[in-house]
Amino acid sequence: MFQILRRPDVLVVTLAAAGILMVTMGIRQSFGLFISPINDSTGLGIATISFALAIGQFTWGAIQPIAGAVSDRFGPRAVLIGGLFILALGCATAPFAQTGFGLAISMGVLAAIGSGAGSFSVLISAASNRLPPDARGAASGVINAGGSFGQFIFAPILQKLIQSFGWMGAMWVMAVTTLATLPLIRTLSSAEKKPQQHTHQDEGLGNAVRTALKNPSYLLLHAGFFTCGFHIAFLVTHLPGEVNLCGLPPSVASWSLAIIGLANIFGSIYAGGCVAKYRSKYILAVMYASRALLVGLYLLMPRTEWTFYIFAAGLGFTWLATVPPTAALVGKLFGTRYLATLFGLTLLSHQIGGFLGAWLGGVAISQYGDYSWMWYADMVLAAAAALLNLPIKEAPIPKAPIPQAPIQKEPI
Repeated sequence: MFQILRRPDVLVVTLAAAGILMVTMGIRQSFGLFISPINDSTGLGIATISFALAIGQFTWGAIQPIAGAVSDRFGPRAVLIGGLFILALGCATAPFAQTGFGLAISMGVLAAIGSGAGSFSVLISAASNRLPPDARGAASGVINAGGSFGQFIFAPILQKLIQSFGWMGAMWVMAVTTLATLPLIRTLSSAEKKPQQHTHQDEGLGNAVRTALKNPSYLLLHAGFFTCGFHIAFLVTHLPGEVNLCGLPPSVASWSLAIIGLANIFGSIYAGGCVAKYRSKYILAVMYASRALLVGLYLLMPRTEWTFYIFAAGLGFTWLATVPPTAALVGKLFGTRYLATLFGLTLLSHQIGGFLGAWLGGVAISQYGDYSWMWYADMVLAAAAALLNLPIKEAPIPKAPIPQAPIQKEPI
């Protein structure tokens, strides 16, 4: 973190990427607040709305390797500009959708494609290819924290906007906010690209993807990240519903989401610093294991607003802090030349889990009247993810050389 603050060139690139992610992730992670208002307005049913958002979870992941490949080939500028315009279009057209199909197109396809094109794979890769190797871990933590900060500020603000102007007005505010982010793209894409010495031979994008998909460590990383997506999508989509089931006001849900974002700011920065000190696979294993423990503790606690706030703070510390060590592992295994594409494929796995988390949460509440089975599944998957990361073959972190006193020659 301190090496970023000491270097203005590194700081500008890092903050530009973090600012874009703050908006794209802040909007995307707040969609769960709209489920109940949309249902009250349209009568579509929670399962139908949840399915539209579940499509968004999958679409967000599916666009990552595509956007990454285009960025690797032509640069990030066009990808980011197109992404922000599409995200704004999705938010602006959502109020006109009065059917499940309409919501699936506006929020599930357009908004998801836009936010995905301006998300982790493109932004972290763009920054990594413009920063010195010793600053990449810390920079990825700060960029990731930008997304968490977006959740922290967007959730309570959007809840107030929904209460004051309705969900349609809140959607239009998000569209305008997205377009206001466009100037940051110039700052990020016009930064002078640092000459990189890639340690992995460049054999082309197709060969890089085929090689990665044959690597057992890469596949294990995908399996663990699948669980992360399931966990996050379930919570961000259905936490407002869980709060409602407990008889608590909607403000508890919005503040819980905000606390998750706030805690993850510190968690992301801390995780970025840990990447330079510890093996990333161990960092991920600890994070996933802690989630299983926290969900178990939540199920044993009384459902009060402070229970939700404490639960949110605990989960928030590792919420999206899995991104820096996951991206670091991909970079260590295959280099940074095609990081946007290869990390984008990992995010696709994440969002397949996200699709199931968002959709099955809606099925659970419709069929059983609560989320009990989802909580149990979440615990089992988190514990499995912790174990799956341990066999990943990752080179140990090199130890810093011990300084030795200069040898002084005796006078002749």
